[in-house]
Amino acid sequence: MELSEFTMSVTLEASYEDTVGRVRTLLADAGFGVLTEIDIRATLKAKLDVDVPAQLILGACRPQLAHRALQVEPRVAALMPCNVVVADAGGGRTRVDVMDPALLASLAPDPELAEVATDGRARLTGMMEALTATTGPTGATA
Repeated sequence: MELSEFTMSVTLEASYEDTVGRVRTLLADAGFGVLTEIDIRATLKAKLDVDVPAQLILGACRPQLAHRALQVEPRVAALMPCNVVVADAGGGRTRVDVMDPALLASLAPDPELAEVATDGRARLTGMMEALTATTGPTGATA
């Protein structure tokens, strides 16, 4: 798994459809619900009549963490929910990008917010590790 300044990413040897289903299951296992879904391919086709590879944004939320974060810094709402992106990478591969919750703590330095971010990051890192354990990564990409 690769870490950038704001995401945790992995590319898997797995179909897009299988990966979407597995990500949903693993998010639930980690205590996250999916509040929103944006089908980028369908949206761009409908709005711009362009064809792009399949890509889905899942707006994931763990209510307990969201509530704690909002109590510390209400403006954190602008960064919620935590986006998880599943994208067809071609050739039977799929890329998964997860917003790194550590970003929250870096934007609003507060020890309690850092605890929330650490908990969320640990849960999402575990989800990504479980995903690669069951589908096999091709190696992280930028």
